[in-house]
Amino acid sequence: MTTITIDNKEFEFESLSEDARAQLVSMQFVDQEIAQLQARLAAMQTARIGYANALNAALPKEAEKKSKH
Repeated sequence: MTTITIDNKEFEFESLSEDARAQLVSMQFVDQEIAQLQARLAAMQTARIGYANALNAALPKEAEKKSKH
């Protein structure tokens, strides 16, 4: 039997009601989706930092701007 812990209480999965098992499975699904979204967000934040660095490198430097005026 599979034992799960909820709010520091142990339960046998098979002894839970059908509704409780369905809610638990749904919660586990949502937790997995949140983890995937957090990983995607981290990747997007890393990419944004890279783009910001590339943009900064592509912008004219202060001395270049003054000499062109």
